[in-house]
Amino acid sequence: MTSPDVVVVGSGPNGLAAAATLARAGLSVQVFERSEQAGGGTRTAELTLPGYHHDICSAVHPLAVASPFFRAFGLAERLELLTPEVSFAHPLPDRPAGVAYVDLARTAHELGADGAAYRRMIEPLSDRALAVARFTGSNLLGIPDDPIAATFFAARVLEQGTPVWNARFREEQAPAMITGVSAHAIVRQPSLVAAGAGLALQAHAHAGGWPIPRGGSQAIADALVADIRAHGGEIVTGHDIRRLSDLPPARATVMDITPRAFLALAGDRVPARYRRALSRFRHGNAAAKVDFALSGPVPWADDRVRKAGTVHLGGTRADMAWAENQVARGRHAADPYVLVSQPSVLDDSRAPGDHHVLWAYTHVPAGSDVDQTEAITRTIERVAPGFRDLIVAHRSATAVDLSEQNPNYVGGDISAGAATLWQLLARPVLSRDPWRTALDGFYLCGSSTVPGPGVHGLSGWYAAQSALRNTFGRRAPVDLAP
Repeated sequence: MTSPDVVVVGSGPNGLAAAATLARAGLSVQVFERSEQAGGGTRTAELTLPGYHHDICSAVHPLAVASPFFRAFGLAERLELLTPEVSFAHPLPDRPAGVAYVDLARTAHELGADGAAYRRMIEPLSDRALAVARFTGSNLLGIPDDPIAATFFAARVLEQGTPVWNARFREEQAPAMITGVSAHAIVRQPSLVAAGAGLALQAHAHAGGWPIPRGGSQAIADALVADIRAHGGEIVTGHDIRRLSDLPPARATVMDITPRAFLALAGDRVPARYRRALSRFRHGNAAAKVDFALSGPVPWADDRVRKAGTVHLGGTRADMAWAENQVARGRHAADPYVLVSQPSVLDDSRAPGDHHVLWAYTHVPAGSDVDQTEAITRTIERVAPGFRDLIVAHRSATAVDLSEQNPNYVGGDISAGAATLWQLLARPVLSRDPWRTALDGFYLCGSSTVPGPGVHGLSGWYAAQSALRNTFGRRAPVDLAP
């Protein structure tokens, strides 16, 4: 394929979603990826020892069953999704953990005095989880297709994103559970952005659950790659694009990169007004990650946590807010928030014999080169005594390391752009079609575009639809079904 209809730069989930959509539309598609393995943030590799399979970045996938793109693509029919009965757990020292079962009634029952309040807050969202996914996964300049779901969602965001966030609760578990999820956003607590991100994920925790793909997140990338190739597309790995002239001529170019990278590639071809708009796009704070190979399962003090695919650590709501706000001020938290995935409690293909793998990250200031192995280990040990004794090997990646591994993670910002109210609307620019650039035939589709971070494929899907409309004059929907 020397002169394809479409060139895609970057094979993260959004780049692959764009390529799959355009290939399904009957166009010739060529994908270029700088790494030797396609997948971007959905890659899986033996990071510690042979036979221990660790997810490079994304690990748990609530949107694998809720994303409109993945539902149209039939992802659940193309790979095996393992859904734990406990979506996430939040251990607390010296008291029972908060445990979020897929079963909301069971969750509320075990929360005791706060159970009814928790259920009243979450149930209207979990009952409308697909509508919440459509609303939060679309351009917020549009009109929601389910105003009732949007109204319930907005009311709860206003509550949990402001200092009145404790008004309905009396104990520690439920508020800690909510903040543990909202802290995924890497922003100040409380804030409207954090509450919005957290409540969207929490709705899925009690609807379709938080599944993991058997074999690791790479299975998602592999399913997309297989579909692209089945429809005539080509994936070229180990090929770094440094300027637009490195690309073959094509009618459309879709780029799974940041606005900063696009400006660097395009140079003075970008009109001045659009260049200024993209230059205002800001990146946020960062993650630092540690992967562990373990000789056995994590010895959580509360046995119920052993059934969770995801675990949030960091103490009470107040403790986590303090830690996250330290990071927002450019400091390393002494007792950080830690996000843990323990996939091998469900997937025995991830480690040999009775051994396990553990994925963990914490939040740090952008550009940090501080190794967080000890901070993460200490935080886990606090609620899982004996954890240290199980560590066979580990691999640490600082924020700087993450940035070097994936150029979209500027300064270690795994969200590829700060999560601010303005950048929820203007991602990367304020527009009804933010994926279309001012350079004719060029489109952006990474996590720096609407609807933002997460393995949902929506940014790529929307960019592909924009390219079909604006470059190829096509408006008919593309059938993505298996």
